[in-house]
Amino acid sequence: MKTISYFLWITFIAIIMMSFKASDAEKGINVSNLDSSVSPGDDFYQYACGGWMKNNPLKPEYSRYGTFDQLTENNREQIRDLINDLSFKSYQTGTPEQKISDLYKIGMDSIKLNKDKTTPIQDDLAAIDALQSKEEITALIAGMHKTAYSPFFQIYVGADDMNSNMNIVQTYQGGYAMGDRDYYLLNDSAGTTIRTKYQIHVRKMFELAGFTPQAAEANANSVLKIETCLAEAAYPREILRDPLKNYHKITIDTLQKEAPEIDWKNFFSVFGLPELDDLNVSQIEPLKEVSAVIHTCTMDELKAYLKWNVLDEAASFLSDDMAAQNFDFYGKTLSGQQEIRPRWKRAVGSVEGSLGEVVGEMYVRKYFPPEAKKRMLDLVGNLKLSLQNRIKGLAWMSDSTKEQALDKLTTFRVKIGYPDKWKDYSSLEIKNDSYWANIKRARIFKVNEYVAKAGKPVDKDEWLMTPQTVNAYYNPSTNEICFPAGILQPPFFDMQAGDAVNYGAIGVVIGHEMTHGFDDQGRQYDKDGNLKDWWTATDAQKFNERADKLVEQFDNIIVLGDTHANGRFTLGENIADQGGLIVAFEAFQKAEGDKKTIDGFTPEQQFFLSYANVWAGNIRDEEILRLTKIDPHSLGRWRVDMTLKNVDPFYEAFSIKKGDAMYINPSDRVVIW
Repeated sequence: MKTISYFLWITFIAIIMMSFKASDAEKGINVSNLDSSVSPGDDFYQYACGGWMKNNPLKPEYSRYGTFDQLTENNREQIRDLINDLSFKSYQTGTPEQKISDLYKIGMDSIKLNKDKTTPIQDDLAAIDALQSKEEITALIAGMHKTAYSPFFQIYVGADDMNSNMNIVQTYQGGYAMGDRDYYLLNDSAGTTIRTKYQIHVRKMFELAGFTPQAAEANANSVLKIETCLAEAAYPREILRDPLKNYHKITIDTLQKEAPEIDWKNFFSVFGLPELDDLNVSQIEPLKEVSAVIHTCTMDELKAYLKWNVLDEAASFLSDDMAAQNFDFYGKTLSGQQEIRPRWKRAVGSVEGSLGEVVGEMYVRKYFPPEAKKRMLDLVGNLKLSLQNRIKGLAWMSDSTKEQALDKLTTFRVKIGYPDKWKDYSSLEIKNDSYWANIKRARIFKVNEYVAKAGKPVDKDEWLMTPQTVNAYYNPSTNEICFPAGILQPPFFDMQAGDAVNYGAIGVVIGHEMTHGFDDQGRQYDKDGNLKDWWTATDAQKFNERADKLVEQFDNIIVLGDTHANGRFTLGENIADQGGLIVAFEAFQKAEGDKKTIDGFTPEQQFFLSYANVWAGNIRDEEILRLTKIDPHSLGRWRVDMTLKNVDPFYEAFSIKKGDAMYINPSDRVVIW
């Protein structure tokens, strides 16, 4: 994904299952997932997941494929079946069924897409060409932000970190299509190669849009020049993790002084907020650079950059040659994928992205029984009790900070399955003009949702994921954990599995999301979701000392060649992985269910094998390097091996001893929660 929006401080995990009451015929772990040729003390990830990896080789359309992706594929096929069922009937214009069916059909209509070519974007390109002066740029880029594009920076509306009950307009750095500043700045061979291929890609896209080779080359040069300037001013990913360093609430008048080349009152008037007085400029220096770029660059350079924003955003929804070139760079070059996803998968993704909760309501009716909510709530309660006991027993934390932490845990909001109130899409029009025109209207619909929230109280019942999403999250501003119905599905939920298997998977995931409330970011928010320091200075120092040791451990990991993991960037997820494991294991130990040795594995061994299987997967080298740059999660292998090295019960379960590769001296093990 190339966009960052309201999910800035929301933390995610990639897999979960559902609570249950085990039957007498309990199953243990799937032994076909194992690689028994490897000792668990030498490489636990390979031992636990090697069989799965061998049996599930990467398909050409994937840069990474794991157990999480298996579930996603299953859900996508279920949604396709739901959509296809609609095609047997006709529906009145404006009904949810008409919108879903027609958007999917137009996404599947390759004949129309190839006939239309770039016609759907010509009006947007013409509007850019019509610019006569830099004074006109403000209104144009505001209009672009209002529709489908995000030139120079991003804008959204979300909870005010200092007043979590109220929404505030916020800007966020951006404007560079490769998504991470390092692609523009690193001068090693890999960085240089990617920039060269990117410039070729931009040139080819302009040529496909009808520009002469000479104009396309000049435009590509301008794009790389401007995006490099924006990347140079952007905050590094490690700084982006610090909420205090990304909060700058200022007035419009102050912003006008800081970035004078944009008429900000005019900008927000066109955007739909003419009365806006103040906002949070998350990163001020990048906006200053935007102003400098507009001031120093020529009109031709600025027009080339703005046209590139149109081409880049629309490419996937235009003719096959545009979509193929777009995939060639973002899919093949950056991620290592060999083939573009089948058209039906892309069309289903567009329907979900545009009409998410309409699809979600259909999905829930068929695939998520009401009793599942209660079962999940019961299990969440068990994990909360376990974390509560962990906090009470922390030797390094004072009683006053413990009291605040326990108060925050008690006030967690829990969302399971689907929202109580469904979103109203009646104002979104889907019609048979063009694929891109419909995507634009869907994006305008979302922007209008944001605009309507500005200056209003936060709706804490709102969901930030659709019910069919295969994911989960913790949101610090509402102090909530959310588990959509999409991840509460087979193959990860097994009614016949024992407690060990399910606590090792779902238990860890629930514990993971809870621990996010107390990771390096989450701990800075109080129980009401406000960015507020509730720690004693001594306790904060002790937390940071432990966190720094965890950073060092992950920094020492070599992910590929001479590229190291980034322990600071992945710190929050690494803390949550470790906390989730320990909390879930202790909850499992106290569970009342029968604990059996199955297939020669003790219950404790089953627990840790189940955890490892959550992250089983294959991944291409290009994707390893890309994710190490942009993903705050560690790679699956290290979420298993590095995390388990710090967990004492793992050593006991598999008799890990000094000299084993999985062994760390007890004094060097890091335990935070």
